[in-house]
Amino acid sequence: MAQQYFDLDTLKFLLYQVHNVQEVLNQTKYSDHDVASIDLFLNSVKDFSDKELYPYFKEMDENPAHFKDGEIIVHPQVNKYMKAAGEMGLLAGNFSYDDGGLQLPAIVNNASTFIQEAANNHLPGYIGLTVGAAELITHFGNKMLNETYVSKMLDGTWGGTMCLTEPQAGSSLSDIITSATPDGDTYKIHGQKIFISGGDYKGAENIVHLVLARIKGAPAGTKGISLFVVPKNRPNADGSLISNNVQTVTDFEKMGQKGYCTTHLFFGDKENCQGWLVGEPNQGLKYMFLMMNGARIAVGRGATAIATAAYHASLQYANERAQGRKLSSNGKKDAEQEQTLIINHPDVRRMLLLQKVIAEGSLSLVLLTSKYHDFSNSLSDENEREKYRLLLEILTPIVKTYPSEMGKLGVDNGVQVLGGYGFCSDYILQQYLRDIRISAIYEGTTGIQSQDLLGRKITMDNGKALQLLSEEIVKTIKVCSSYESLAPNAQKLGLKLELAQQVIQSLMAYAMKGDYERFLADASPFMEFFSTILLGWLWLDMGKEAQEALNDGNQEYSSAFYESKLHSMRFFFKYELPKTSGLAEILMDKESLTIGSDNKVFQ
Repeated sequence: MAQQYFDLDTLKFLLYQVHNVQEVLNQTKYSDHDVASIDLFLNSVKDFSDKELYPYFKEMDENPAHFKDGEIIVHPQVNKYMKAAGEMGLLAGNFSYDDGGLQLPAIVNNASTFIQEAANNHLPGYIGLTVGAAELITHFGNKMLNETYVSKMLDGTWGGTMCLTEPQAGSSLSDIITSATPDGDTYKIHGQKIFISGGDYKGAENIVHLVLARIKGAPAGTKGISLFVVPKNRPNADGSLISNNVQTVTDFEKMGQKGYCTTHLFFGDKENCQGWLVGEPNQGLKYMFLMMNGARIAVGRGATAIATAAYHASLQYANERAQGRKLSSNGKKDAEQEQTLIINHPDVRRMLLLQKVIAEGSLSLVLLTSKYHDFSNSLSDENEREKYRLLLEILTPIVKTYPSEMGKLGVDNGVQVLGGYGFCSDYILQQYLRDIRISAIYEGTTGIQSQDLLGRKITMDNGKALQLLSEEIVKTIKVCSSYESLAPNAQKLGLKLELAQQVIQSLMAYAMKGDYERFLADASPFMEFFSTILLGWLWLDMGKEAQEALNDGNQEYSSAFYESKLHSMRFFFKYELPKTSGLAEILMDKESLTIGSDNKVFQ
């Protein structure tokens, strides 16, 4: 039986019915696209992923990227994929027509990339970093930079990266020391960057690095950071390429995503590395962070894809593996009976349903956040654009974190479904568990995202973003209260929304007194608390669409399909949402146990 790594019907249900992509397509910016053309596009991406991504997934883990003779050796499929993705327009998808793109909405582009990542999470990162680097150039670079680099990046000829982290400066970007010395119309770049995804590999004609560095004499801290285009090979006037003194030092050997190279780069060891300033001096971090919403959505999307693929792998195993017998009415097992499939055991079903609600809820979150991104860029009414910008801001740390943290839990349960086989390399679950672990670290750790949510997004514009999000949730609660099958869960969610207000008021008391360390000390438990309530809303919304489809006799999908969504919603409300009560107790407890410098507590 062929392995299914995601369910296309679920993706389309969320895209077309739950999140109504037509509302996005109604905007002038995206009016050249329609549901029929998007359907064809997603089907073609699925076919492409079946043939060119999924078959190489396990192989890329077993034959990882590695450093040899000054170069990084990657699987041959990497270069093939870059070229094919360029030809299909997968890199150019969300770029404007003026930049040579397809001008697809982010919600469609993320649906497409989700399919690819579910098939093989090692490959799409190569085009993802290239897209991110090209976006920075199109948004902030001058005409020369756009004409020189963008077209070759979007057709997959050249790769791209974003270079932030340095050996002495991990998440603390204010400590960056890579230097940029004026040299005529360019700058001489000198310094090191580490953990650069897709940073270099054999067979790549060129890699275009977007590098954060300090111009000599710039202010200290984040205010003195500028952004530069620094290609591995710089183009001559005749179009030929010469080395730009960007040296690959090594490739980091990782526990997962082994086919996706992660490099250590040295710029200018021979003092001959040229960089071109992007935009204005000392604005580099501002430019980079304008792209971070997309990058953080991408991390959450990738984690969602891995969790989804792991769910389908463990579901298939549970439908094929016979072991044990069901209990009879007297509470005993009849040894004369044939063994039953493990999917018939209640605890296995619980683990599978947990995987399902995490994966499908996360996908709904990714698509909703993408829709808000589209609205914030395309609506004609300025006030409406601002509304969706604020909604996007408050969801961004959540869309990065919930799929990463809970997806990890979901995959771990998938390993448990397989029992001893889940721990063996002959089965794919252990690879998914290793692959997803990095997601909670990429683009800012869970702790950083949690502090962003509580310290910035909850409080921004005097709580305006939180107010707007609460209004959206209340709308769904009111509609669902009129359905007999949904009303009990709508009531539960309403009570949890009130609980969230109590928790936030309790924590804000510390901020009002200026005790910000105490205010943010439990930001990570708050992230879990708030995210779980948010996912309750998304599952209630999915339940609403499923119930309405059943009531209307909608035959787009089977009755069993819609019933499965309602069952999953009820599972989330029984097994996941109640956990917020315990988290609220933690968050409102006055005792402080993690603040202080007395390390005797660790003895």
